[in-house]
Amino acid sequence: MNKNPIFGIIGGSGVYQIPTLKDIESHEIETPFGHPSSPIITGTLNGAPVAFLARHGIGHRLSPTQVNYRANIFALKSIGVRKIISISACGSLRADFAPGDIVIPDQLFDFTKDRERSFFADGLVVHISSAEPVCKDLSGVIHEAVTSSGGKVHKGGTLITIEGPRFSTRAESSTFRSWGMDIIGMTACPEAFLAREAELCYATMAHVTDYDVWHVTEEPVSVDMVVKTLNKNTALAQKAIQYLAEHFVDTTSCTCESALKDAIITQRDLIPIETRTKYSLLINKYLPT
Repeated sequence: MNKNPIFGIIGGSGVYQIPTLKDIESHEIETPFGHPSSPIITGTLNGAPVAFLARHGIGHRLSPTQVNYRANIFALKSIGVRKIISISACGSLRADFAPGDIVIPDQLFDFTKDRERSFFADGLVVHISSAEPVCKDLSGVIHEAVTSSGGKVHKGGTLITIEGPRFSTRAESSTFRSWGMDIIGMTACPEAFLAREAELCYATMAHVTDYDVWHVTEEPVSVDMVVKTLNKNTALAQKAIQYLAEHFVDTTSCTCESALKDAIITQRDLIPIETRTKYSLLINKYLPT
């Protein structure tokens, strides 16, 4: 890589097939948490260095539960990525969030059960703040990019992450609506929380593909429905990413890059040497030399 990418885009493998992407390189990266879902593709887009990672692997081989979220985030951090844009499919739990629309959620509800939710263990305890789980500044930048690219976009909303891989029952979908959830997906958690632990800005460009199963006058969600809508929206996602690369000015005022400052509770001199080594990329700046 000629220069560290500021942006890392996590999404489908089709997202990075942008004709204007130049200087393309593929990187096989090993992390303390294993290999990421796919090789990381780097390149320059309108002169800006970017990185792409296929969340479910090339050819969509990994279910939402099987995705190695820790390795994905760690690998992106290791090559210098500072801001992560998640591109994902979602179901709408609101009548006014229609298939084809884009939602940029500002809140998350973790309803998963079987996933590793934190990097930290092995004698190191960290309590990360997640009251505001996505980066407000980066969300605003994405909103501008999608709007400028011609998409219908909704700023704000709560995204509930279910375990999957099955879709919801009608009873579950109706319950989530009664809780005040706006959209539903399978991958935002723990991805967003791991990005916060890695002190990376994180925001989601969620593509509404269906009305889940609560909307009795609409066809229940199916794989065919999701794929068709995502294919239509791939061009919009690519256009928004190109806009970001061309117009982004790093004037953010968020605190994502210092998220661990007051979060490490373990007494520093009691952190095992092997633990300090394993997590050095994440914690070294907070440890005495």
